[in-house]
Amino acid sequence: MSARQDRRLQKFTPRALKVIRKVLKLAGVQSQEERDTKLYNDLLHHEARIGGKLFGPIQQGHKREFFCLDESTWIWHEEWQDKSGQRRSRTTRYSVRPGSIVKTQDGQPEKLLTKNEAARFFDAVRAYDKNVKHQLYQRT
Repeated sequence: MSARQDRRLQKFTPRALKVIRKVLKLAGVQSQEERDTKLYNDLLHHEARIGGKLFGPIQQGHKREFFCLDESTWIWHEEWQDKSGQRRSRTTRYSVRPGSIVKTQDGQPEKLLTKNEAARFFDAVRAYDKNVKHQLYQRT
């Protein structure tokens, strides 16, 4: 289990983890490592959905996710259907570095965030942290 997975799992009380692991065991996941990995992936997916709702309502048929992938990487992902009925998607990766934040979008070259973009990004990160802690981990 990675350090990131371990930190995510530490957010739960030992009793809650015991219940979650028991449910996963009943669901057919065999080893402790498989259960921890499944739990981590489920938590990450749920956090991403919570993060996607921070920026207003999501139209029917659209998907939006915003989440922390690791200690220095944030992901914004959207999927939608265009007017011709074709599925479209856009993924933006934010890399937090000492003294700067860099974004890449759908394989394009890296771009340094402007001060205004960085301020909005930090507002989004704070809102994400607050909402995820409250909605998923019942902490304020």
